[in-house]
Formats: sequence, C-alpha cells, structure tokens
Amino acid sequence: MKVLVIGGGGREHALAWKIRQSRVVEELFCSPGNAGIAEIADCPPLASSDLDAVADFVSRQGIDLTVVGPEMPLCQGLTDKIQARGRAVFGPSAGAARLEGSKAFSKQFMRRHGIPTAPFEIFDDVDAACRYIDTHPLPMVVKADGLAAGKGVFICETHEQARDAVQRLMVQRAFGGAGKVVVIERFVTGREASFFVISDGVRVIPLVTAQDYKRVFDGDRGPNTGGMGAFSPALHLDRATISHVLEKVVAPTIKGMADEGSPYRGVLYVGLMLNEAGPSVLEYNVRFGDPETQVILPRLASDLVPLLVAAAHGDLSNARVEWRREAAVTVVLAAQGYPGQYPKGKKITGLDLFVGGPDLLFFHAGTRTGPGGEIRTAGGRVLDVTALGRDIADARRRAYEAASRIHFPGVHFRRDVASDAMELLARRGAHA
Repeated sequence: MKVLVIGGGGREHALAWKIRQSRVVEELFCSPGNAGIAEIADCPPLASSDLDAVADFVSRQGIDLTVVGPEMPLCQGLTDKIQARGRAVFGPSAGAARLEGSKAFSKQFMRRHGIPTAPFEIFDDVDAACRYIDTHPLPMVVKADGLAAGKGVFICETHEQARDAVQRLMVQRAFGGAGKVVVIERFVTGREASFFVISDGVRVIPLVTAQDYKRVFDGDRGPNTGGMGAFSPALHLDRATISHVLEKVVAPTIKGMADEGSPYRGVLYVGLMLNEAGPSVLEYNVRFGDPETQVILPRLASDLVPLLVAAAHGDLSNARVEWRREAAVTVVLAAQGYPGQYPKGKKITGLDLFVGGPDLLFFHAGTRTGPGGEIRTAGGRVLDVTALGRDIADARRRAYEAASRIHFPGVHFRRDVASDAMELLARRGAHA
C-alpha cells in the first residue's frame, strides 16, 4: 500500500511512526512533515490548504489511503475532494466535520439529539452578546464559533472578562472569521477527559482513554494551548462511565449525523467533563487529538492501518484491536513565549543521548532540519516526549527524565503532567 499522512506536528509524527510499522505499507508520504517525520517518510511540499493539489497528488501517485491529521483541511472538504477521485481517505466529510468546524452547529446538534452538554446561547451581534453576559451567572465560557487552533475558548471569571472576550473575537477579530459568531455557555466543573472512537458511519470501535492538559502553566493556569501533555489511561473513565458515554453520547452522535445526511467516518474525539451530574460534552473534534495521539498509539499492539482502511471503506464489522497493558505519559516541550509569539530556529540538543525504542519515543511537533543536519525549532510546540511504563508513575518518571535532558533556548514544559492521576491513585490506595 501507499499511504499519505497530511500534517506536520507531533500527532502526525505519531501516526506516521505507527503506520510505518505496518507490513502492508510499502511507501509512506507525509506532507508537509517535519524533521522527525522526514526520517521515516517522504515529505512532498504540498499545501494542505490547496485541496485540489493534494487530491491531484493522491490520484497521480496512486495513494491507497490518505490519513488527514489536522481539522482545517477536513472542514474545508479535503476528504470530499479525494473521494471524488476514487481514492480512500480516513477522515470525515466537510458536512460531518462541522461538528468541530462550527461550535454553533455542534451545540445545536447536541440539543437536537438530546446529547448532554452545558446550556448555551449563540450570538452574531456584539451588543446582544454583551447584554446576555450582563445577566449570566459566573463563571462563563465564551467560544469562537469557528476554528481557532485550540485558542478560541475563554473561561471568564468576571463579566468584564467575558465582554473583553467578545470584543477580541467579534470586533478585533483575533481569530479572523472564526469569531464572527460566538457561543456563550455555562461553565461546568469536574474532571476533563478525552474519549476517542473510530467510526465507519454506523459502527464504532472505542480507543483507549486519555487525558490532556490544555493550559500552558502548572496547576491549569495561563492561556489555553494546543495541549501541553497527556497520559493514558484516563483514570476517571471507568467501565461504567465508558458504557454511559458510548450509549448517551457516541451512539446518538453517529446516528444523528447519519440521519442528517452526513455519515461520520473517521475518528471522533469527544471532549468530556465528568461530574456528579454525569458526563457532558465540552466539544467535538473530528480528528485524532494532539497530544493524546502520542499516548494512545504507543499503547496500540495491533496494526493501525487495517483499522483505518476498514473505517474509510465503511465496514468495521471485522476489525479487531489489541492494546498493550502499559500506561503512557507525554510531556510537550514548548518554545519560549508559546502560546503567544515565539522565536524559531533555535538549535535542539540532547536528542542524540537516547536510543529511543518502543518504550521511549520523541515525536517532533515543530522542528526542521538546519545546516549540517542539526535539528532546530520551527513551531510553538517543539517536541513531545512519550514514555511507556508498567503504570502511570513509572511512565511519568521516565518521560520527565528524558525531557530534562533535551535543551534549546527558552524551552519550557509543564511539570505536573499526570500528577493529578498520581494523587488519585494515592487516595485510592489509602482507602483500599
């Protein structure tokens, strides 16, 4: 088989790494790729925003399966373009990708299909939004309707903060057209968890659970980022909760999309809030999570490619998945200033100290190859250090030991990834 992965971050490196292991894959392409991906795949210079150019490449090269990593090309209709040329693609159509591409659509969809989520209102007028804010209980959440690279969500402790968020989104257009419409919803408390299934439009296969960390600083402080770390399994998603999520969230989502004429084929990532009222949906994502993919795929013992092919062709009835028992922890090494402005081109040292292997992995997120073959920074999230261990404590220790030995000017990372899991395990042990 010939496989093409679209994207160039840590998620795509993890996908390419796992796909490269498949015995059925003869040629692997990834575009645009990065310094790490280039070691295992050919990286043609394709712009994912140029949908026709990508689809033409797929057709011309005879690509058997295209795996789309980022949400933007999915929402723009890349899947539809490739399918129109008679080639298989893993990722939802533009119609199905509205679950992530439009917060307003997804919230209204959940309301139509009885899927639990926080109460909300939608606004396309600044004055109306601000009047609503003045009467809304605190705290509240203001969200850009469109795609904003994970940064268009504002948790507001005061009415002034909420009005400022509306001004940034709707007037200043901090995220362009993504903020033309805003969703204002009740803030819900509890434990966040990420839940993933692969769907063929009718059937679903759940993946192992994961929890990520979106805020830039320890203790969940600071602005939202694309994700600063993750661990798997998510301890708060027990079997009973997983069954509840499958029945009350996933099943009506897949059925609802099919009933509305946009069958969902691909990976569905449900961001959940877990509390005493039961699981509720914070958001949908229509692609693999980043950095959750970096802890999920290393735990996958079976071949990923047949699973992706089966979903792309609409028949998961014979698909089988096997998982490793080990836990996994990922720590994201970020550039100075991220998620704001950050420098690029800084030399990275320390990667050559590790042989790596199946239990210690370095997924490149924002890197490029510099003069003489040295690796340099090229993004806000630079490297994802992933370790497997006999349990979360072991994986966490190994991940941080490795992270501490990699350097570039201004590097920073959260020091508390999986610490809440450790605290929960300690409490459970005390009550055993």
